[in-house]
Amino acid sequence: MTDWQNWKREANFVGGAWIKADSGKTIDVTNPATGEVIGTVPASGEAETMRAIDAAAAAFPDFAAMDLMSRVGLLWKLHDALMDNQAALAELLTIEMGKPLAEAKGEIAIGAQYVRWFAEEARRAKGEIVPAGVNGRRILVTKHPVGVVGMITPWNFPSSMLARKIAPALAVGCPVVAKPATATPFSGLAWAALAEEVGYPSGVVNVLTGSARAIAGAIMERPEVRKVTFTGSTEVGKELIRQSADTVKKVSMELGGNAPFLVFEDADLDAAAEGAIVSKYRNSGQTCVCANRFYVQASVHDAFVEKLVEKTRELKVGDGREEGVAQGPLIDLDAVAKVEELLDDAKGKGAQVALGGSRHQLGGTFFQPTVMTGATQDMDFAREEIFGPVAPVFTFETEQEAIAMANDTVFGLASYAYTRDLGRTMRVMEGLQYGQVGINAGVITTEVAPFGGVKDSGMGREGSKYGLDDYLNVKYIAMGGI
Repeated sequence: MTDWQNWKREANFVGGAWIKADSGKTIDVTNPATGEVIGTVPASGEAETMRAIDAAAAAFPDFAAMDLMSRVGLLWKLHDALMDNQAALAELLTIEMGKPLAEAKGEIAIGAQYVRWFAEEARRAKGEIVPAGVNGRRILVTKHPVGVVGMITPWNFPSSMLARKIAPALAVGCPVVAKPATATPFSGLAWAALAEEVGYPSGVVNVLTGSARAIAGAIMERPEVRKVTFTGSTEVGKELIRQSADTVKKVSMELGGNAPFLVFEDADLDAAAEGAIVSKYRNSGQTCVCANRFYVQASVHDAFVEKLVEKTRELKVGDGREEGVAQGPLIDLDAVAKVEELLDDAKGKGAQVALGGSRHQLGGTFFQPTVMTGATQDMDFAREEIFGPVAPVFTFETEQEAIAMANDTVFGLASYAYTRDLGRTMRVMEGLQYGQVGINAGVITTEVAPFGGVKDSGMGREGSKYGLDDYLNVKYIAMGGI
């Protein structure tokens, strides 16, 4: 048995025990690069989730009351366990999701960085003393764990997305009930195995697989779950927000994106092309913050496209475990079909394929890294996430036009701009209606900065000191008679 199989759990973790689904039913998990079934997980539902919530609610008082340094110490152990097993966890991730092994190792590492960050930040979750308006009174403001937290995470970053949620919750004393994506459950269940190994108390960490509707329904229904954090589609996020109203839950939502990538005539085109590659084709374009629309000033359009095509042509496609592979498969055939629909729409409206444009000769769900020119605002990918390895290039004339085109979307998660003009940098940064802006940088995610969006891209922030606040309630105490 190889190292990655040591972390493959084919059971759910509820109340400190590994369990099967009450029905005995299971779900096959498939390697998208080979089509091979690599294992099964329980097809759990409402009943199992209710027991997980009961276990978390029972664990909450003692876990919230645990002394701070004990909670910090557990997080440090969790960080070390992640890094000690980085290679095995990364291989497990690659096998079930498909991304190149180097990217998977990076995902495990940044997950560990989130754990370390929140271990440190928990020690700075300070309240304050506010000057009172009258004599004889003192005003105190304190912070307290919100309670049981429900977590629903996606398949494209099955380990680090959970890290960004589970680390702040555990840091401040909140037990969790987590539901990883059905396509990539093993990376989520590995977190339960790690939590068990480092000694988290029974009921503090619960991880279930199975029916998304049934598990999420139970999480939304129970008043004991005081916060829900979700990463996924805007459509599902809006439904969860509506459901949260019945029990007035605290919610944080990291939803869809449609990131613009602006290249101005004064940009370093080599740097811009390199930034475009890492932003667009990382994870085969299956990231919510990857560049979705490339807006290039007309005077440098041809030169930039030439560099982008040249660099894109160099990308090696294949099984993520193979040496030198830069792009793995798409997650499933539905994802391939969606990319093809967007390409057909664009070609029908006048766009041209500069490179790629079809399924890869490897077959399965592999798709050629693609560059398109002649993109316009009436094409579907100007409004929708591509979630695939397609880079459509638009043309603009003026700075004002570029900002207007970039903002012409309901989404507002991430955006990018390349320019060496300081004044333009400030104007573009302030003009872009996005929660995150990368200037001369194609990858901007870090544990020390707030990750999140505006408009239909969601609410709340992950990472940084702001990410901790989402798991805390603020209490005001007025002390009289002093």
